Amino acid sequence: MSDLLSSPDSEADAAAHRLITRIAALSTSHDVLHAGRRVRWRRFGGADTQPPLVLLHGGHGSWMHWLRNIGALAAARTLWLPDLPGFNDSDTPPPPSGGQTALDSSLEALAVTLDSLVGAGTPIDLGGFSFGGLVAAKFALRRGHVRRLALLGSAGHGTKRRMAAEMINWRAAKNREEERAALLHNLGALMLHDPAAIDALAFAIHDASCHGTRFRSKDVSMAGGLQPALDAFAGPTLLLWGEHDVTADARPLVAQLAAGHPRREGVVVDGAGHWVQYERADEVNARLARFLAQP
Repeated sequence: MSDLLSSPDSEADAAAHRLITRIAALSTSHDVLHAGRRVRWRRFGGADTQPPLVLLHGGHGSWMHWLRNIGALAAARTLWLPDLPGFNDSDTPPPPSGGQTALDSSLEALAVTLDSLVGAGTPIDLGGFSFGGLVAAKFALRRGHVRRLALLGSAGHGTKRRMAAEMINWRAAKNREEERAALLHNLGALMLHDPAAIDALAFAIHDASCHGTRFRSKDVSMAGGLQPALDAFAGPTLLLWGEHDVTADARPLVAQLAAGHPRREGVVVDGAGHWVQYERADEVNARLARFLAQP
């Protein structure tokens, strides 16, 4: 982490950006308009014998939150990864109207644009991380035709956070060095548990995604709503948190959400923080593959 701060233009940074570019090049990009606003979807893989797998990123995020999972999952599935409205390459959603919330507007945009790509009524499997977990749970109800639902470090659970360090407002930095230091601090304070996991690739993803964020997800995440959404979804559900996730006390929360629901599978990944699919990519990829492959 200190090396990243002292060498902001290192070869490791350049290699991280080359890797992101190389993986992005494996996708086909689809810009779909809804209400005059663009939603960017990326399609990876081409295995059409199974329902497509849709993966939603977290707050201050982008499709790159799944960068270390794409290769393993796309080997057997067609993946569809959006930048949620107001994030990265997607336009900011229009102001809500007619009693809609900002989240309602985003859910509508996702549903309409996805259906234009895969077909209305086409069954999908659906995954979401952090803020994207809450969005996924609500999207499953909004769109329907969701076969399996996988939520990783989901927001909206309404239980107490375990933050040990305050976040730093990187937007208030006076220069790039201060900004970089704040972003690195926030990676350790919120996203990743093991300092060794805060590598050049993690920083490059976090840096680009934070700069591309124009939607305030925190208010939506803190308002709750995960429990009723889960209770309304009848399909098999994977609930996965990292052991050291600071956004929740993982073990009691997973036990609480899974108790009495035989179609819910609760998993706590040892040694991982909030961005569990990055920090423990191999284990998470294997668990997702097993869960999604069940009949």
